[in-house]
Amino acid sequence: MTDSHFYAIGRPGQPWGAVERAQWRARQLRQRSYADDVLSALERLRERFDVTPYGNVVYGDARFPLMAVRSRNWQADLPCVLVTGGVHGYETSGVHGALRFLDAHAEGYAGLVNLLVVPCVSPWAYERVQRWNFDALDPNRSFRADSPAQESAALMRLVAPLRAQFAAHIDLHETTDSDESEYRPAVAARDGQAFVPCTIPDGFYLVDDSRNPQPAFQQAIIDAVQRVTHIAPADAQGGIIGSALVARGVIAYEMQALGLCASISGARYTSTTEVYPDSPRATPEQCIAAQVVAVCAAVEFVLR
Repeated sequence: MTDSHFYAIGRPGQPWGAVERAQWRARQLRQRSYADDVLSALERLRERFDVTPYGNVVYGDARFPLMAVRSRNWQADLPCVLVTGGVHGYETSGVHGALRFLDAHAEGYAGLVNLLVVPCVSPWAYERVQRWNFDALDPNRSFRADSPAQESAALMRLVAPLRAQFAAHIDLHETTDSDESEYRPAVAARDGQAFVPCTIPDGFYLVDDSRNPQPAFQQAIIDAVQRVTHIAPADAQGGIIGSALVARGVIAYEMQALGLCASISGARYTSTTEVYPDSPRATPEQCIAAQVVAVCAAVEFVLR
């Protein structure tokens, strides 16, 4: 696949309109349940945490409550850490890594740090194992003023009153084989551009903020995660997904300019995790564990 012509929707060189977006949407089939996988898990956490809605995503007749989990007894003198997962609904370990962190580890930080955890930012996409939302928009390029993505706008509204309080924000993601086989060709077709192949990195890596680099924070996460799963090596060009390595397993993006989730908190320490669930060297369980370890390492770095 070398050109957007080969994607099933649209015409080469012509950006999608409403017809093409509707065609794409019709291909997205519900494959799992947000209510069963996420809302039920959050219900079981209510005895230990403050579990509250922060809005709804509404697409036609479908309505998805958006849920956040906060530490009980939030204390103004404690550092605050934001954890987000499921910004891309198909990145399963981010959702389940956030839920497992809450269930298995979050209480251990009670009285030490205030936690705000949003396990599944994009429930419609979670159910369809899709990166985009209902409108064929990427939520993780939509965290900006007047966001066109309901999911992104709702999360920004949740975070805005606390923006000055966060010490760290870790956003949990995956890089999958479908990025190359489906998502990037779809982006090219949607935008009327040619598809240029890329190499999927085999292993865990991080994205730092090029405007606010925090190498010690990234290194602490890499050191912890490498005990659970392997770190992605450099590709033949010496980088990862077209970006130069700034350290082993770390690249950097200008997060705010790109509208990335990790830019919304105003935190000093930010990172986007990327695990590779399609690797022959990693299992889905290892990917979830890597996300959990990454969150714990981020919190512990702040506490140190």
